[in-house]
Amino acid sequence: MWYLLQVDTIQQAAANVPALAEKVSMWSLLQKGGWIMFPLYGLFALAVFVFFERMIAIQKAAKIDANFMRIIRDHILSGNISAARSLSKNTANPVARMIDKGLQRIGKPIDAIEKSMENVGKLEMYAMERNLNILSLIAGIAPMFGFLGTIVGMVQLFYGIASTGEYTLNTIAGGIYTKMITSAAGLIIGLIAYIGHNFLTTQIDKTANKMEAASAEFIDILQEPTH
Repeated sequence: MWYLLQVDTIQQAAANVPALAEKVSMWSLLQKGGWIMFPLYGLFALAVFVFFERMIAIQKAAKIDANFMRIIRDHILSGNISAARSLSKNTANPVARMIDKGLQRIGKPIDAIEKSMENVGKLEMYAMERNLNILSLIAGIAPMFGFLGTIVGMVQLFYGIASTGEYTLNTIAGGIYTKMITSAAGLIIGLIAYIGHNFLTTQIDKTANKMEAASAEFIDILQEPTH
C-alpha cells in the first residue's frame, strides 16, 4: 500500500512538471536577465532599424534598367548628347548619376572623364555604406554587454552566498539566470548584426560591380566612331 501511494505521488509530481514549465514564457525568462537586458534591447532595435533602412536604400540604388546603357549609347553615337543627359538626370540611381557626370565631361580627355566618373562613384559608394558601420559596432558591443551580464551575475551569486551563508539552489538561481540569459542575448544580437552587416556589404558590392561595368561601357562608347 505504501509503495502504491509513493508511486502515485511521483506520477502526480511528474505530471505537474510540464504544466509548470509551460508557464515560463520567453518574456519572463528575459526579465530574469536584469537591467543589463535594457541596453541589449536598445542594441537589437537599433540593429533591426539600420538593417532595414540600409536594405531599402541599397535595393533602390541597385535598380538599373537593362536598356539604360543601350539607350545612352544610341544617343551618344547619334550625337544627341542632350537626350542622353536628360535620360541620365531623370533616372535616380548611382549608375545614371555617374554616367551623367561623364556626359558633362564629353570633349575632354578620356582620363579626365574617367576621373570625374570615379569621384562620383566614390560618393555613391559612401552614400550606400552610410550607417553600415553601426551594425559592425553592434556586432562587437552586444557580446561585450553579455559578458558584462556574466560579471554582474557572478557578483549577485557570490553576494547571495555571502549574505545567507548558504549554497542552495535558491541562493544561486538569480545570479545564474543573469549570467546565462545576458550572455546568450548578447551573442545572438551580435550574430544578427554581423550577418546583417555582411549581407548588406554583399549587396553593395554587387551594385559597385554594376557601376564599374557601366563606367567601362561608357568609356568604350566614347571611343567608338560616331555616325
